[in-house]
Amino acid sequence: MWGGWLPALASPRACSRVAGPPGRCWGLTPSFSLQAAARHQCSYLVGLHMGEFLQAGGNPAWLQGLHCAPQKLRNLNEINKLLAHRPWLITKEHIEALLKTGENSWSLAELVQALVLLTHYHSLASFVFGCGINPEEEQDGGHGCRPPSPHSDSSPASDDSSGGKDAMQEVEALMERMKLLQESQLEEEGVTQEEMATRFELEKTESLLVAPSDITDHSLQSNVLCFVEDPEFGYKDFTRRGEQAPPTFRAQDYTWEDHGFSLINRLYPDVGQLLDEKFQVVYNLTYNTIAMHCGVDTSMLRRAIWNYVHCVFGIRYDDYDYGEVNQLLERSLKIYIKTVACYPEKTTKRTYTQFWRHFKHSEKVHINLLLLEARMQAALLYALRAVTRYMT
Repeated sequence: MWGGWLPALASPRACSRVAGPPGRCWGLTPSFSLQAAARHQCSYLVGLHMGEFLQAGGNPAWLQGLHCAPQKLRNLNEINKLLAHRPWLITKEHIEALLKTGENSWSLAELVQALVLLTHYHSLASFVFGCGINPEEEQDGGHGCRPPSPHSDSSPASDDSSGGKDAMQEVEALMERMKLLQESQLEEEGVTQEEMATRFELEKTESLLVAPSDITDHSLQSNVLCFVEDPEFGYKDFTRRGEQAPPTFRAQDYTWEDHGFSLINRLYPDVGQLLDEKFQVVYNLTYNTIAMHCGVDTSMLRRAIWNYVHCVFGIRYDDYDYGEVNQLLERSLKIYIKTVACYPEKTTKRTYTQFWRHFKHSEKVHINLLLLEARMQAALLYALRAVTRYMT
């Protein structure tokens, strides 16, 4: 249903709008996409960009695997791996290692462009799996959920009379919770900083329990495996029982608006503006509808989804009440969000159909757009913070 325009979104030409004016990295854009998409076993993007790579005049020998690529590209493997799965582990030492490797070193501007492209393709892989866009041969393996007919935007439950009534009740319950939250915000004087910090820690800890129940391991296809080193490395919960967690990333200490935006614009004029517009357009996108209801202010719900994505990546907003997340996001939706954002290759049709059963498919695609941009911004914040620490 949604695959018709995805090749345009995923193409190097489209990504040049995100990554900035063509430079030394322009011809390497398909290479970045192969490395990034392979981390999430996204054979759709890998196959697409093999063709794009050859059309861009790339060396066919590179397509034999990462071991055949230039050392400069291979040097990105470690930071690509961390960006894809555990961006909170990125340090200024990772940045320094790439900038000081002799003839294979990256300039700071090149590296920032590479970081933008890698995070874009990691997030695009989330979108691909979240919307069920996958090659036909993977259907019976359970990877993709395969989109519905392009002529249908009905809710999954609308085709199931037995589940339709329950699904409608879920919608009404969500509407009621939103109404109560809006009323309580008008009446209450506010929640203390201590209480909001406690609620974040509670949400972060509870996210440990949010995982798909039907996770299965999928063997990597050969055209994907050849671009992956250390394939066993994957997402681990930011907070794990019995382990010392990394310090929480306080968004106010390193914000996109005040820090990331200006750093990118300094190294790549206008690109920070393009990224900011992309984030803002998706964050504010709304048709003011929820399932069968029109004229609804969905800002509270969109904010909860965005902030929950950042929460599972260890980012906290001091001025946000994380109690809203538990009020607005049902468990099945949390499972979907965490799966698509953290290990998208494990998304299944069941994960997709279990949440928001009376919502339109287009509304679920809207969720995926939010996940794409929230995830990209989270990873970029960690990477750009490391760049800033290297520079200071």
